[in-house]
Amino acid sequence: MSADDGNMLAGSRVATRLPAHDLDRARRFYSAMLGLEPVDERPGGLLYRCGGVDFVVFRSTGASSGAFTQMAWEVDDIEAAVAELRRRGVVFEDVDAPGFRTRDGIAEVEGNYPGKDARGERGAWFRDSEGNLLAIGEPVR
Repeated sequence: MSADDGNMLAGSRVATRLPAHDLDRARRFYSAMLGLEPVDERPGGLLYRCGGVDFVVFRSTGASSGAFTQMAWEVDDIEAAVAELRRRGVVFEDVDAPGFRTRDGIAEVEGNYPGKDARGERGAWFRDSEGNLLAIGEPVR
């Protein structure tokens, strides 16, 4: 994709960046709680890869507000994913917001993006060791 067609970002890969005050603590969380290990690292940053997509946890003096979902994984079986993450010690958020409420950690979300070929989504939210709000979701087909 070239800049000449006016759509240079549409063909680009997207990668999430998550701030961490304590990179060692974050590494332990992602390993013990999520079963993830960095595929690469540099001073001040850990590179993870899930499903061919990268995300980075980086040392930062700043922090996200944690008031919104910063990154999410799409899974085929949300009950199994929630059960496994709970077994590892992940604590899921209780959500009671207009349009949806969690029951046993999972919310039914009406509608979805038209291009995703789904009627809706089921979601569950949790925080990492640094306060970043993360989620898992399962499309309802």
